[in-house]
Amino acid sequence: MTEPTIDAVENESSAVRKHSNTWRVVDIVVAAIIAVASGVIFWGWDIVCAAPLAIFGAVTPGFEGLLNAFWLFAGPLAAIIVRKPGAALFAETLAAALELTMGNQWGVGGSLIVGIMQGIGAEIGFAIFAYKKWNMLTTAVSGALAGVGCGIYYWVMNPAWGVLRSSIYLGTSIVSGVVLAGVVMYLLHRAIAQTGVLDRFESGRAQTLV
Repeated sequence: MTEPTIDAVENESSAVRKHSNTWRVVDIVVAAIIAVASGVIFWGWDIVCAAPLAIFGAVTPGFEGLLNAFWLFAGPLAAIIVRKPGAALFAETLAAALELTMGNQWGVGGSLIVGIMQGIGAEIGFAIFAYKKWNMLTTAVSGALAGVGCGIYYWVMNPAWGVLRSSIYLGTSIVSGVVLAGVVMYLLHRAIAQTGVLDRFESGRAQTLV
C-alpha cells in the first residue's frame, strides 16, 4: 500500500477547510431530520417536565431555568453538523412547530414563538463568528444565546416576576444552554462524525483529520 504524499494530505486538508454557505438538498434533509427528532424530544419533555420544574423552582424561584436546555439543543446541534447559515433557526423553529402540533400545555407562545426566539439566539451564536468557526466555543455561545432567547421570552410574558427571579431565570437558562445545548451537543456531533455517517459533510470530514 502506498503512503499518501504530503501534497495529497495538504490537498485533503484544504478541501476540508474550504467552506461553502450554499445549502444542498442533503443539508436540508439532515437539518429537518434533526429538527423532527428534537421536536419529539421537546414534546416528550413537555409531558414529564412538570415535577422537575417544580422541584428546581422550589430551590429558589427562577432556578428551574437550568432545565430549559431540553428545549434549546436543536438549533446548535443542526448548525454544528450542517454548518450553513440559517440551520440553527430552521431546526429550532421546525422542532418547536412539531412540538406544538403534537400538543402540549404551552400553546403557540410557549412553543412556537419562544422556539423562534431560541432559534434566533442560537443562530446569532454562529453568525457573530461569520460562520467560520465551528468548535466547542461557538457551539457553547450558540447554546448560551438560545438560553437568552428563552429567558427573555418568559421575562416579558411574566411581568409579575420580580427582577431577582427574572435574572435568576435568565442566568440559569444561559448556563443550561451552554452545558447541554452547547458543549454536550458539540461532543455528540463529534461522536456521530466518528462513525462515518457525516462524511458527506464538512463536519464529518474534518474529524477524519483529527
